[in-house]
Amino acid sequence: MDNQHLVPAAVLAAKNGVRFPNESEAYRSARDALLAEEIELRRHIERVARQRRALPPGGEVTKDYRFEGSDGPISFAELFADKETLIVYSYMFGPQRERPCPMCTSLLSAWDGEVPDIQQRAALAVVARSPIERLLAFKKERGWHHLPLYSDTTDDYSRDYRAIGSDGSDGAAFNVFTRRDGTIRHFWSEEMGEATADPGEDPRGAPDLMPLWTVLDATPEGRAPDWYPKLSY
Repeated sequence: MDNQHLVPAAVLAAKNGVRFPNESEAYRSARDALLAEEIELRRHIERVARQRRALPPGGEVTKDYRFEGSDGPISFAELFADKETLIVYSYMFGPQRERPCPMCTSLLSAWDGEVPDIQQRAALAVVARSPIERLLAFKKERGWHHLPLYSDTTDDYSRDYRAIGSDGSDGAAFNVFTRRDGTIRHFWSEEMGEATADPGEDPRGAPDLMPLWTVLDATPEGRAPDWYPKLSY
């Protein structure tokens, strides 16, 4: 996409022509101004995605990471199956936790139905440090159908790829790896967090991986700073 030849966002917004029953001129004017900003946001998201895709090769994965899945032991390379790209989400459900992280669980519940679609383009693995039996029991309890769960039996992967805190606690992590000509490399990881958070905002990535927040951001209440999802209500 050549940004130099794009129609200005305000011009596109003015062409929109959408009207709703009984709206005021003030509402329409403000909504069209917001629409122009939404168009710019869409364009910026695509610019960032292009910049991400253009990253130089990341660090080679040289360790022989081992996991336990529903069908038994599996190597890191085998997680790719027949794909050239592997997405790994580190789930905060280590053996020290009585129950898994509600935020991670909310995210993964939203992803569960998308797994068959994701797997058309890339391999996906959800890794946690609890024994596989515990992970599969919660998968059944939660009613997940598609999420491929794996136990990091040695903690090696979780430690190397930012899923264990300095105090040994669980941390959520989202990593993408590639396999090209037989060489596995780290491609990208979400790195936004406490150090990059703006004042008054929760540390979060952009775009946000959680559909929950995207939906709530469209409401007048927005995402409340004192509300987070729970495992049950």
